[in-house]
Amino acid sequence: MTPSLREKVGQLLMVGFRGCRPSECGSIARDIREHHLGGIILFDQEMADRSLPRRNIESPDQVRELVRHLQAQAAIPLLTAIDQEGGRVNRLKPVYGFPESFSHEELGRVDDAAETYRHSEVIAQTLSALGLNLNLAPVVDLDAHPDNPIIKGKGRSFSSDPEVVARHAAEFVRAHRAHHVMTCAKHFPGHGSATADTHLGLVDVTQTWRERELIPFQRLIADGLCDMIMSAHVFNGRLDPRRPATLSKEVITGLLRGRLGFNGVVCSDDMEMKAISSQYGLENSVPDAIAAGVDVLCFGNNLSYDPTIAGKACDILVRAVESGRVLPRRIDESYDRVVALKRKAGLVS
Repeated sequence: MTPSLREKVGQLLMVGFRGCRPSECGSIARDIREHHLGGIILFDQEMADRSLPRRNIESPDQVRELVRHLQAQAAIPLLTAIDQEGGRVNRLKPVYGFPESFSHEELGRVDDAAETYRHSEVIAQTLSALGLNLNLAPVVDLDAHPDNPIIKGKGRSFSSDPEVVARHAAEFVRAHRAHHVMTCAKHFPGHGSATADTHLGLVDVTQTWRERELIPFQRLIADGLCDMIMSAHVFNGRLDPRRPATLSKEVITGLLRGRLGFNGVVCSDDMEMKAISSQYGLENSVPDAIAAGVDVLCFGNNLSYDPTIAGKACDILVRAVESGRVLPRRIDESYDRVVALKRKAGLVS
């Protein structure tokens, strides 16, 4: 049976939610059923309301039960995602009963590929045991600027050398694949040279970005080690004089798909980051990202919280197709890529 436009559009959304237990997750469960969501993303900390004690993570058994419950709501199995890079970007912390992890920076400093594989395998085994099938990692940004607050400042880069980054990222991916967990290389076309944080506003890397920041992406793509690539919300006037990467057809379709030859799923960074939300708004950013070539729109629903965000995004995309702003074939292309990824992961037959 041919899926409807709404069913296709729902598969292009990955949405965060509040609640640790099935009884607390009625809203997201309803969205999965009614809006046909393609994926969910888990966080441990509540960002929009710090008075709330927790987000989605309390213990291994609790996460396992939560993921199992939400998967049961889906007609097409969900991408169940988390940012588990290691080090400071670490949702599954020891305080909740999970293994200690190491940052990309720490592993890059040791510079032992076997050691990176071993530590990455611990992460992959942990995710697999919980029913989480997508790790939004590795970071393949270069350690390219000493004043970078979000990559350098949080120890998220393996190295300033693109070949070292590519080598360790490849081990990270292989370790995950050994345990049937997909990965997402980020942040294309490079966030390492930024001097500001896209969570907080528009970030311009026109003067600091260098072509060598593409090398880790090129290596992973050439070696067949990219399940998914995440776009950055950075503005790079040398690549597109008008739009940030996530909304840029020149960057996503021209550079990533055309020049680098990536045919897999492109996921946006969180569409609620201020670099996008404060500049463009949902009505513009949602259709523009899809038109640019992005396949999956991520709404962490944590920087700000809106229990109706899934329905809003679906409605915006449906209207965009009906008005001619987004071509139906763009929805079909992205839907087909998402289903192909799920098939590759063994989620659908």
